[in-house]
Amino acid sequence: MAMTMSGEVQLNAPREEVYKKLNDPEVLKACIPGCEQLDKLSDTEFQATSTMKVGPVKARWKGKVTLSDLDPPNGYKISGEGEGGVAGFAKGGAAVALSEKDGGTLLSYNVEAQIGGKLAQLGQRLIAGAAKKMADDFFDKFAKSVNPAA
Repeated sequence: MAMTMSGEVQLNAPREEVYKKLNDPEVLKACIPGCEQLDKLSDTEFQATSTMKVGPVKARWKGKVTLSDLDPPNGYKISGEGEGGVAGFAKGGAAVALSEKDGGTLLSYNVEAQIGGKLAQLGQRLIAGAAKKMADDFFDKFAKSVNPAA
C-alpha cells in the first residue's frame, strides 16, 4: 500500500538550530513516538528500534535511516526501511525543507511510503490516520525541543 503525506510546522527558532536538532540522535529519539533506541552509525545513517500500535496490530520495528541531499541549514532528504516481523514492512522517504518565516523557521515535509504485511491489510483510512497522529506527535515534541518555553 502506498501512502503520501505532507505538512508544515512553524517553529520559534532559527533555521540553523532547527537543522542541528533534526540531526541530533538524542532529540530525535525523544521525539519519535515509541522509539526505544536510536543509534547514529555515521553522519548520514541511523539505526532505530521502536514499538508502534496501529489499530489491533502492535509491533516492534527495526530499521535503518539514511540522510541524503544534505543542504544545511535548508533541509535534506531522509529515507529508510524497517521490518516489523509479522506486522509487515515499511519503507519510504521524506523531503524536509526549512525556510525563514515570521522570525522563526517553517519546516515543510513531503512523505512517500510503502507498507506491506498485516499492517497494509488494516486499510488506507486507519493507516493514514495513525501516520498523521504519529507525525503530529513527533512535531509537537520537536517544537518543544527547539523552543522549551512554548
